[in-house]
Amino acid sequence: MNIVMKNKNIAFKMLLSIMIVLLGLTSCQKMDRPDMNYTPDPPDDGTIRILTIGNSFSEDAVENYLYDLAKAEGKQVIIGNLYIGDASLAQHAENITKNAAVYSYRKIDKEGKKTTTANQTIANTLANEKWTHISFQQVSSQSGMYDSWAESLKKVYDYVAPRATHPNIKFMLHQTWAYAKNSTHAGFANYEKNQLTMYQAIVDATNKAKSLVPIEIIIPSGTAIQNGRTSVVEDNFTRDGYHLAIPIGRYTAACTWFEAIFGKSVVGNSFKPDGLSPFEISIAQNAAHMAITNPDKITEMTAFQGGPGGPLTNPVLLDFGNATASNQWNQINNFLAGTTINLKDSQGAYVGIKLTITERFNGLNGDGPATTNTILNMPTNVSKNSYFGNSKAPFNNMTIAQSVFEITGLDKNLSYNLTFFGARGGVNDNRETKYSCKGTNEVIVHLNTSSNTDKTVSADQIIPDVDGKIRVTVTSGENNNNGSGFYYITAARLSSNN
Repeated sequence: MNIVMKNKNIAFKMLLSIMIVLLGLTSCQKMDRPDMNYTPDPPDDGTIRILTIGNSFSEDAVENYLYDLAKAEGKQVIIGNLYIGDASLAQHAENITKNAAVYSYRKIDKEGKKTTTANQTIANTLANEKWTHISFQQVSSQSGMYDSWAESLKKVYDYVAPRATHPNIKFMLHQTWAYAKNSTHAGFANYEKNQLTMYQAIVDATNKAKSLVPIEIIIPSGTAIQNGRTSVVEDNFTRDGYHLAIPIGRYTAACTWFEAIFGKSVVGNSFKPDGLSPFEISIAQNAAHMAITNPDKITEMTAFQGGPGGPLTNPVLLDFGNATASNQWNQINNFLAGTTINLKDSQGAYVGIKLTITERFNGLNGDGPATTNTILNMPTNVSKNSYFGNSKAPFNNMTIAQSVFEITGLDKNLSYNLTFFGARGGVNDNRETKYSCKGTNEVIVHLNTSSNTDKTVSADQIIPDVDGKIRVTVTSGENNNNGSGFYYITAARLSSNN
């Protein structure tokens, strides 16, 4: 009897020890997944689950319109982006070594709801869903440098692959895009500050990197953006010289991801983001489709060029600010010299007229009024953002005495009117701004932009010069008493006297 009891006690103690070990392991597993509703092995219900291990370029590509494009085609998706700004493959590899909980995990669920969870590791995000597609990308400044891929891609892949539980997982490389021609990004120097040099280097490096690890799909976002740059939109697919413009740049990239993953042409997809005309939707969709068809070379978009010029049936509305584009408005999405945009009228038709900034503004100011009452009928997205300069004292380590843009392609037999609005909210000094419009003649108007919500000024009967050009100089007016000489332009309207 005593022997039986003794054996039972031994067995009970052994069972208790095993339970303690198991509980400890479970506790450790949970500790590795802070702030997440951990689902160790979700059922495979046919949903396409896409995870990017990236940075702000993957944010541009997948966090905005990819879900909507898929939904429009009846595709059920979950999208995740493991985000660290400016993260390189080497940084991802280092985070793997440390199991560092440093990622912002942005997730779009089946219903399109987006959540953001801070302080996540690669390991717990891989376990959060049974991902069907996982992409890797290099930081933009190194994306055309093959050695940087070779240094770290295999280490990241070797960690991710055994933790990806879907039996038909597809690994992808994101071919990112070249910078705008006038980009000031420090990494542009790696490519002699030449857009085409950078583009070709990215294509070559990404293709070579595919042989480093088992990759099934290369997503040619860079080629799609470069295709789009041959259209009437030209070099206006970025908002700051490297991040994608909102919405046309981001929409083009999302279209590319959609077609690469689902194998269905994106041309004709019914999802259309606000701020794009039907013609621009077609440009973005076709640029993406052409990139999937020819991922390693630029396809000229000869069927997507501008209009013939001549009298304006509808006004041309100019939005000087690099926020999200607004319907009917031309988004002048960069304040640097060299920025060029082909203009469309308020009905979305390109009119053969071009605007080019020849002398830069200092930067972007977002402190304009949310509500205005003017003949321009501006949405908040337009009225809140302006470009500014400073003619009297340094600001941001520079003094910008004047800013200049040119409007070309005008009919020299017509005269034109330019109506201006400028505003800086929350100030009470005099920030008078002078707008000088010069063609064959010169018309000068002034506007006090301090806390302005309801005033515009119009320079009328401007006659283009013999080349069909009007030069607009923006600077501080004679009554401007601000110590820095701040001046502003928020919006303008161009019309012709037919």
